[in-house]
Amino acid sequence: MEMEHFKSRHIGISAEEQKIMLDALGVATLDELIDQTIPKDIRFPKPMSLPKALSEQEYAEEIAAIAAKNKVFASYIGMGWYDTITPAAIYRNVFESPGWYTSYTPYQAEISQGRLEALINFQTVISELTGLALANSSLLDEATAGAEAATMMYDLMSREQIKNNVNKLFVDENLFPQNLAVIRTRMDYVGIDMEVGDFKTVELDDTYFGAIVQYPNSNGTVEDYKEFVEKAHAVNCKVAVATDLMALVMLTPPGDWGADIAFGSSQRFGIPMYFGGPSAGFFATKDEYKRQVPGRIIGISKDAYGKESYRMALQTREQHIKRDKATSNICTAQALLATMSSFYAVYHGPQGLKTIAKRIHSTASLVADELKELGFNQTNEVFFDTLKVELPKKISQDRLRENAEIRGVNLRYFDTGEIGISIDETSNNNRVQELIAVFAMTVGSSKEFAIEELESKVTIPEEYLRTSEFLTHPNFNSYHTETELMRYIKRLEKKDISLAHSMISLGSCTMKLNSASSLLPLGNPGLQRIHPFAPADQTQGYHEMIDELSAMLAEITGFTATSLQPNSGAAGEFTGLITIAAYLRSIGEGDRKIVLIPSSAHGTNPASAVQAGFTPKTVKCDENGNVDMDDLRKLADKYQKDLAAFMVTYPSTHGIFEAEIREMCNITHRAGGQVYMDGANMNAQVGITSPGTIGADVCHLNLHKTFAIPHGGGG
Repeated sequence: MEMEHFKSRHIGISAEEQKIMLDALGVATLDELIDQTIPKDIRFPKPMSLPKALSEQEYAEEIAAIAAKNKVFASYIGMGWYDTITPAAIYRNVFESPGWYTSYTPYQAEISQGRLEALINFQTVISELTGLALANSSLLDEATAGAEAATMMYDLMSREQIKNNVNKLFVDENLFPQNLAVIRTRMDYVGIDMEVGDFKTVELDDTYFGAIVQYPNSNGTVEDYKEFVEKAHAVNCKVAVATDLMALVMLTPPGDWGADIAFGSSQRFGIPMYFGGPSAGFFATKDEYKRQVPGRIIGISKDAYGKESYRMALQTREQHIKRDKATSNICTAQALLATMSSFYAVYHGPQGLKTIAKRIHSTASLVADELKELGFNQTNEVFFDTLKVELPKKISQDRLRENAEIRGVNLRYFDTGEIGISIDETSNNNRVQELIAVFAMTVGSSKEFAIEELESKVTIPEEYLRTSEFLTHPNFNSYHTETELMRYIKRLEKKDISLAHSMISLGSCTMKLNSASSLLPLGNPGLQRIHPFAPADQTQGYHEMIDELSAMLAEITGFTATSLQPNSGAAGEFTGLITIAAYLRSIGEGDRKIVLIPSSAHGTNPASAVQAGFTPKTVKCDENGNVDMDDLRKLADKYQKDLAAFMVTYPSTHGIFEAEIREMCNITHRAGGQVYMDGANMNAQVGITSPGTIGADVCHLNLHKTFAIPHGGGG
């Protein structure tokens, strides 16, 4: 009975309202509507085998018990994820506010002025901290932003470079490992030759179109890249820089020493780690490259009355318009987290950010000094927050790790024997004392470390320090109390339409309520404060959650296994397509490069196909948007030796369950191709049919559409 209460409250449609809708459709019951809508030959013969549904109270208890299986240690692992302090005013008024988390992508500017202002604040933060003229309004994460940087540099090649088949990308070996892995995967499938090496010794020439370095790098060293950039530009090679927003509060911006692109993550601007979970990536570049920038750009225009207003700019380069010629397949881009990070900068302002950054660096400098006294050698000549520490002779990593875990401390352990220590915003006096005590205990020292108040100590050489001001706009210098910030957030919220105000009638995205009970556990420290590289014995709750969710999604889709790695529909499409490519390679048919896509398909389909190294070909549709079966047969026959896949949205973007879906799959399979089902409209299938039932081989799921996670103004 309790479960029924939740369902009726969550769906929110009364029996009377349901009858009005059914009468308008000319049917008596929901079953009759389903019978008339979904072909009988693809209907489930029996119910899915899923765990029994829980009441809201049972769910709250169970998710708390799962989170309790995670162990919250003080994390000094770094590598792109850092513990941070989310201001309560932002957490309560944005993250927990349906006025922010239920809103849709701001395609209609007149009902989106609030979130558009928040996103242009985000762009301002990124542009001014990186020292580059143009920033977009977020990407999915740092690693995929790096892949976007690589493909953008490739697309920016001169006619002469294209004529000479320039195809080499240099990537410094000291990028974070996840950045290296994602960029390598993307380059592999588009046929770009990626070379990994040391930026200090590589000899760039005119066979390279781009280079990528990290600042500070994976070891924590702040390198001087000015001469490297000059040498790259001398051979018409562009340079992209993976960087850290908090470090840029103190360090010289990449734009000042000539970088063409800067990218990274905004996670440490107030977003919990969530085991590597969602946080907004960022991307900045020079103004002359604006038509090649991936993702959305928010701009300022004038409305019909001559009043300044915000809107999405340069949309003609995006996938929903340009399709296979788009600069990127990116659509959703962690907008809610970008919004939170923008308010983090608004709340602290430039002076507050300087205080936080300086304290982080001073703490790292203090730790370096104390470790030196204990006999440890810190190897980073210039650092912001991360130390790379050599152990004294006769002291093993295993011994140090054991002592660290006894005291609830996680460190980074290099394969070469060193220890990595990344200081963050939460590294207060007590935690620093515990950290130093771990090293003292390991070398047998009984020295006491009484740190009452950290002194400000800047050890970064002057030539590496930022001299330019940033965030001078009034938005970043006016709202530094909770009351002022709360009122600013509410003023922006009132300019928008979300599910808190009305329904969102963009049916292609099947927007729905994000239940309060499903979102409340996100405040649990056992979920928030877990680093993605924490040892497995500390993350058992997450592993249980991942395994259970994977199994349930496999049952719902009718497939064998599930990957939870992609963090958007576009990333899901890319992952699914390269899975097909990998399968074709494994059976000796890697030369199949044609992907058939209906003309009615969402623009991400052809854009993703190009990013995965395929060539899209358009299948005609009739005036109702249904696939032209004769044209599909003709194209499948024409490309029989080259057909890799057929991408189909089901139900279609027009909301139709096409009766011949199984025949579409059979045509594709007979021609040697695989069927990729776009799961954007999976909401209409769940519990009634599935991708596996209709004959598809791979699909992605948009969780903010079908499974009620927040869309948050842009996915």
